[in-house]
Amino acid sequence: MAVVTPRVFVSHLAGSAVFDPNGDPVGRLRDLVALLRVGDRPPRLLGVVVEVISRRRIFVPMTRVTGVDSGQIVITGVVNMRRFEQRASETLVLGELLDRRVRLVETGEEVTVLDIGITQLPARRDWEIEKVFVRKGKGRGLRRKGEALTVEWSAVTGFSLEEHGQGAESLLATFEQLHPADLAGVLHHLSPKRRAEVAAALDDDRLADVLEELPEDDQVEILGKLKDERAADVLEAMDPDDAADLLSELPEEDKERLLALMRPEEAADVRRLMSYEERTAGGLMTTDPIVLRPDATVADALARVRDPDLSPALAAQVYVCRPPDETPTGKYLGLVHFQRLLRDPPFTLVSSIADTDLPALPPDTPLPEVTSYLAAYNMVAAPVVDESGALLGAVTVDDVLDHLLPDDWREDGLHGSAAPGMTGGGSLGRAADGR
Repeated sequence: MAVVTPRVFVSHLAGSAVFDPNGDPVGRLRDLVALLRVGDRPPRLLGVVVEVISRRRIFVPMTRVTGVDSGQIVITGVVNMRRFEQRASETLVLGELLDRRVRLVETGEEVTVLDIGITQLPARRDWEIEKVFVRKGKGRGLRRKGEALTVEWSAVTGFSLEEHGQGAESLLATFEQLHPADLAGVLHHLSPKRRAEVAAALDDDRLADVLEELPEDDQVEILGKLKDERAADVLEAMDPDDAADLLSELPEEDKERLLALMRPEEAADVRRLMSYEERTAGGLMTTDPIVLRPDATVADALARVRDPDLSPALAAQVYVCRPPDETPTGKYLGLVHFQRLLRDPPFTLVSSIADTDLPALPPDTPLPEVTSYLAAYNMVAAPVVDESGALLGAVTVDDVLDHLLPDDWREDGLHGSAAPGMTGGGSLGRAADGR
């Protein structure tokens, strides 16, 4: 009887949960590492890149992988918790092979790689790339019309050649459901070339969300590779405080050029935020809190809170002010917590239930005092009001945390803490893996 070996397409593995032998979660698969070989020999899979609970990415050799399925992966033995660093001879299957333009050996026709099929060698734990799912034609992306077919690895050529202008649609399709913070992790671990290609394929809103989650160096690098008009559009789609932080990292000439391309009202908000010291309430605040007039009702407030584009911190309360409704507003009157909105009838005026006793923060309040304020009053956001009594914006707890944590916290996660199941008496721990 012939031995049937399992075959899996890598797009089905992206983001799959990784478990230890006891069924405890270890993390999620973010990529596979392959070694391209001379001639038409199929590449050998060296291992998988797993993002553990601390957002650290580690390498797990294929010899430690005991089960592969679209939905979950099981690993065993002792693995190294050292951060994964790609070697020059290694290729990331998801990050670098998808969307490549290669050629069919038989006809010389150009095709685009949509997926990669891997298989386990009989009676061994070794895995290799066996199949390539491609679409004919010179265009790129899943929306491209044309014949799609699955061929042997040896039936295509061109994987070892450096490609400029590589698309990213197939790669993004595998990570379509990722939270912006997780997609930011994917981008951070790609090469600069591939990172720019993926960023170019994202729409403005998605790219803005992802940029807000990236380290400053990555933000500056990506923004610098966009055309000025698109860079300005992406900055407009970002939260004003995040856009101000990013622009402050640019040379003065670049900063002014991009601000001039932004819509005047958007640029005005960003300029205002940049006028404050960075580690003050004014420098930390966002200029887009929920502002309601005194004659607005609880029903009006709840309708505004339901906006899916609002962060949880901004949706936690509304600010009652006299006109104008945009910051800087008229006189600030008080705030209403979301919890209070749920307790009162829909027709209740927000001005009648506003908390007027809670003090507001001046824009020059230093970061330690902002932190103490949020802790003392059990708040997730705080109003920032100027000397005339106008609401300038709101400081949210997530922006405060950004400035309290070390500069490299987005890269180091929780400072190298181990994943569940990787400490104690289990089979997983900190040991060499031969890399």
